[in-house]
Amino acid sequence: MPLAEYDYWLLDLDGTLVDVDWSYTRDVFTRVGDILGREFTDREAYLLWHGLTGNRDRQLEAWNIDPAEFWPAFHEIEDPQTRAEETYLHDDAAFVAELDCPVGLVTHCQQFLADPVIDHLDIRDWFDTIVCCTDETGWKPDPGPVYRALADLDIEPPQVAADGGRPRRGGRGVLAGDGSNDVGAAWNAGLDAIHVERHGYEKRGHCVMGDHRISSFDELRFDFGRRSASD
Repeated sequence: MPLAEYDYWLLDLDGTLVDVDWSYTRDVFTRVGDILGREFTDREAYLLWHGLTGNRDRQLEAWNIDPAEFWPAFHEIEDPQTRAEETYLHDDAAFVAELDCPVGLVTHCQQFLADPVIDHLDIRDWFDTIVCCTDETGWKPDPGPVYRALADLDIEPPQVAADGGRPRRGGRGVLAGDGSNDVGAAWNAGLDAIHVERHGYEKRGHCVMGDHRISSFDELRFDFGRRSASD
């Protein structure tokens, strides 16, 4: 699939560039269930871990689980170093290291969990900025985290430039992710969106649209933005 040149890239982390061994996920939800007094089936754990139904809080509420009780229990159980050791990098993610343009990471993964994963996989130097979503920045599909990343990259949001502002640095940007929240954040911020479907539409239960829809980054053909061997 040929793509027009993008001047900057933003990417999601979990499910897009990396994933966690299922045994770790299953163990976490078993232990969280013990705290909450509620068993999670394999499908429920899979859907919630990967956010396949979109907003996780809404999904929890649909299962009559209070998000305010779930998330503290979830973060109490998760061990950052263990999670990092159980996380693997998707083979097709290696292209990110070769992008010769501003590159940012925008993830829902909390910093105390994201940092050990990034360092364990030795990919920190792939990114010029790393934004872990918080209540302050907003959560994808809110464009707030995207705006924070663009500010770190000294790039004016597309809408601001289009309205006659004086962009610090502009151009055409894209956000790639595995969920509908990633696509929504991209479009809400005026960026193109790449949806990489890691799970199959039959597991997700619906189709996620995007400017580009792929099952692997290997489907993209890059005629631009790669560092030369001499760089």
